[in-house]
Amino acid sequence: MRSVLALAAVLAVVAPVVRAETYEIDSVHSQVGFRIKHLVGKVPGRFAKFAGTIDFTPGKPESWKVDATIDPASINTDNDKRDAHLKSADFFDVAKFPAMTFKSTKVTDLKGGTAKLHGDLTMRGVTKAVVLDLEIGGVAKDPWGNSRAGFTAAGTINRKDFGIVWNKTLDAGGLMLGEDVAISLDVEAVAKPKDAPKK
Repeated sequence: MRSVLALAAVLAVVAPVVRAETYEIDSVHSQVGFRIKHLVGKVPGRFAKFAGTIDFTPGKPESWKVDATIDPASINTDNDKRDAHLKSADFFDVAKFPAMTFKSTKVTDLKGGTAKLHGDLTMRGVTKAVVLDLEIGGVAKDPWGNSRAGFTAAGTINRKDFGIVWNKTLDAGGLMLGEDVAISLDVEAVAKPKDAPKK
């Protein structure tokens, strides 16, 4: 019995640790979008500048990590006047808060190619826990031999939770903007060289 325990202890020490591959978000092949209610319709928008890393090994959700930054000044709703208002203190206040961040805390409910991605979202200096529905697109080699991983994620946040409370009362009653913001992420990321330092 002692020999068995000793062998188990040795194997525990020398057994290789499975480390997650680190991928860098490819912004050219990714999109960070949102949608919010406006009057009786919904207006979409997106952020043009963002970056981050994803630690990912298929089937090992305990090792998955996401660390991303979004530049709120890069907001684009296809209307210059509206974009300028969104950058102002009424909304993102980009002069005072030049970055939004998302840092994952855990992954749960992995079922096939879907899971729940938990993390802390910081916007306008306020940090709140959020949960995103995650879909894993898989891993493949591109024509240049680089390993790429694909993901989509979606969720909903309440903008008032982050101090974005501006609204306008309509003459006929009701408010111009909704409180809930639907988030949609389409991400393709490229594996970093093994000797490349993490950002």
